Amino acid sequence: MAGNLESCVSQIGDTAGLVWHMLDEHGPLSLGKLAKKVKAPRDIVMQSVGWLAREGKVDIQKTKRGRIVFLR
Repeated sequence: MAGNLESCVSQIGDTAGLVWHMLDEHGPLSLGKLAKKVKAPRDIVMQSVGWLAREGKVDIQKTKRGRIVFLR
């Protein structure tokens, strides 16, 4: 069980790096566009965005159409 948890945390961390680089390259993106550009499952992208938000590296802004993620 511990190995599986470590694998999940590793996947989220790796995806967080991809998310950060995608935002750095393309600027603010919606969660949907971010998931498509990163080419990762939406739930993993959402967890990665949460990881980055907790570290103070991204902000999330609610709009009429959804949420936008951008680097701090």
